[in-house]
Amino acid sequence: MVAVSSVSNILIELGAVLLLLGVCGRLAARVGLPSIPLYLVAGLMLGEGSPVALEASSEFIRIGADLGVVLLLLLLGLEYTPEELSHGIRTNWLAGLIDFGASFTPGFLGGLLLGWGTVASILLGGITYITSSGIVAKLLADLERLGNRETSTVLSLLVMEDIVMAVFLPVAAVLIVGASVVEAGLSVLLALTVVAVALFVSLRHGVRVSRLLDSTSPELLLLTVLGTTFLAAGLADKAKVSAAVGAFLIGVMLSGQIAERGRELLSPIRDVFGGLFFIFFGLQIDPGDLPPVVVPGLVLAAVSAVSKVSTGWWAARHAGIGPRGRRRAAAAMIPRGEFSIVIAGIGTAAGLESELGPVAACYVLILAIGGSFAMRFVA
Repeated sequence: MVAVSSVSNILIELGAVLLLLGVCGRLAARVGLPSIPLYLVAGLMLGEGSPVALEASSEFIRIGADLGVVLLLLLLGLEYTPEELSHGIRTNWLAGLIDFGASFTPGFLGGLLLGWGTVASILLGGITYITSSGIVAKLLADLERLGNRETSTVLSLLVMEDIVMAVFLPVAAVLIVGASVVEAGLSVLLALTVVAVALFVSLRHGVRVSRLLDSTSPELLLLTVLGTTFLAAGLADKAKVSAAVGAFLIGVMLSGQIAERGRELLSPIRDVFGGLFFIFFGLQIDPGDLPPVVVPGLVLAAVSAVSKVSTGWWAARHAGIGPRGRRRAAAAMIPRGEFSIVIAGIGTAAGLESELGPVAACYVLILAIGGSFAMRFVA
């Protein structure tokens, strides 16, 4: 059993964190800025090296952060039908290839220029490649752009990026620990099979699944949708596919009245746990590690931001979207976040390069905050 004193400490710290989120959100709304940068800064203030660092509640907040990403992507998926997703992927597959080449290359070459080994450079390439689905999902909802034409193009690119990660992570694991090519191949095959099956079920049986899960009782509907989502996200993560992709595909699968009622019931829960995600993101960064790596972090951020902006602009133009929509799509590709930190954590745990973690943290912080402002002010 958890000691009474531990429970009280967890409740006190958690209450303080939630109040801090509320203050940051109110301040952001008052000055007309996105709330995410303030959440990230709040996390930095409470993280390692801080005089008020969280201790008792850090594990709870970590779990809450994982749930936050899942809920952010579930709500994002509820905005789209399987047909819209399928059409978007078919239309934007070339943009997805360009996205990988243009965004992976700066990180890979940057690692080599820093004198790192090939494996560490490949991981840095993955860090510069993957856009933050969590940050983009939150901002699209906050800025009321979920119904915009360019949003489907952005989502298609994000889904393709996460599918690429389903291949990238097993391959990276092979390079780090020296697993066999057969093991890597099986892991990649399993990940791609899970994605393919989920897309097939969404397209062919989405209506049946929606009817099965629907209920007139808000309580039963909430329990059923959340249970299905967490189960799918966990299984996707077990199969080395992003848990966020699993949650997104469940959201896409649900349609009609259940999607409308689900959005209404889940939005407040998403906002609470989404806030914990951004706080936890900041908690993982030690401000003392940032000054020595500011220069490479800034250079990488500038180069990869240009590559993402170019990709988003081209993809939106290819989809027949006007200039304003192209600018919004370009800005939406900038933010980096959870996946980049995960990749850096893998490399740091393996002892590849001592600077990998700090460089990634600095880089992600710059683009998480800068990308949030870009999405807010580019119209």
